[in-house]
Amino acid sequence: MPATGAQGADARRATAYRPAQPASRGGPGSDGPLGRVPPTVLILSGGISVQIGAGLAARLFTQLPAAAVTGLRLWAAALIIAAIGGRSLAPVIGGLIRDRSWHDAGIAIAFGLVLATMNYSIYQAMARIPLGIAVTIEFLGPLAVAVVTSRRLLDLLWVGLAGAGVLLLTRGGTSLAHSARPGDTGLVVTGTLFALTAAACWAAYIMLSRSTGRRFSGSSGLVLAMIIAAIAVTPPAIAAGHAALLRPEFLAMGALIGLLSSVIPYGFELQALRRMPTRVFGIFMSMEPAIAALVGLALLSESLQAREWVAIVFVTVASAGAARATPRAVPPPQA
Repeated sequence: MPATGAQGADARRATAYRPAQPASRGGPGSDGPLGRVPPTVLILSGGISVQIGAGLAARLFTQLPAAAVTGLRLWAAALIIAAIGGRSLAPVIGGLIRDRSWHDAGIAIAFGLVLATMNYSIYQAMARIPLGIAVTIEFLGPLAVAVVTSRRLLDLLWVGLAGAGVLLLTRGGTSLAHSARPGDTGLVVTGTLFALTAAACWAAYIMLSRSTGRRFSGSSGLVLAMIIAAIAVTPPAIAAGHAALLRPEFLAMGALIGLLSSVIPYGFELQALRRMPTRVFGIFMSMEPAIAALVGLALLSESLQAREWVAIVFVTVASAGAARATPRAVPPPQA
């Protein structure tokens, strides 16, 4: 779940709450080593990082329930991001209370709840269906936003292509059935529904991240939303994982997943957006379903049928085409 371009602000400065103003430009590390790395390399590296993080999370599902892994990932990401860009969080919260800006506070809370639901849903999907398929279905969220905001007749082609991809993935409930054990076809249906929920949350994330970026300067809005998301998943995470969540090996793995799935992609993608048109950024991000499928094959031994690979290509091409036609794309969240 990377931050948006509007949130790519300089976290080295004090980032106080500023109602109804766009966030300042710049960002953490804008003058550092990442500034010398080609933006295309940063985007591809960030995409690989987030999908490797997802693959490690899926492997952890054999030892911990998906809800518990979601908690570990969000807790780690919130702590790391707060340590990097949360110095001014107290002044931001104080400003919200002092100015009685309850609407802006509500936007931040909604943003955090969407992040929590999105992460919870995609991990539940990954526990039931192959990683590449889950990410492909999830990609329908940003694709829908890109098509709706573009309003071009050509976008009907991308909708049709994406729809064909989804039909190939779910046709008659049989395309995914080979990935389930005998008698577990219900898991496939449930996993698909969770992936669709994640897609809807991804679309809501895009809209809420824009609103948050306009109301909070710097990375303060993202930090606040991440903390809210971590708090929101705490009850189901504890109910699922119990005392096992405190085992050192699980805490270490959660920290690694949070780093790979959130912190590294945030930094890489924010840096790339400063030197690359957002439209091109969206096209490169469209490669993620294919990356997820390859990571699932390498880390999880998740083999896909030829029809499912074709479906992934359809959704990837549709997403790239929609991003190319959209004047201002918003970076998507990561699984």
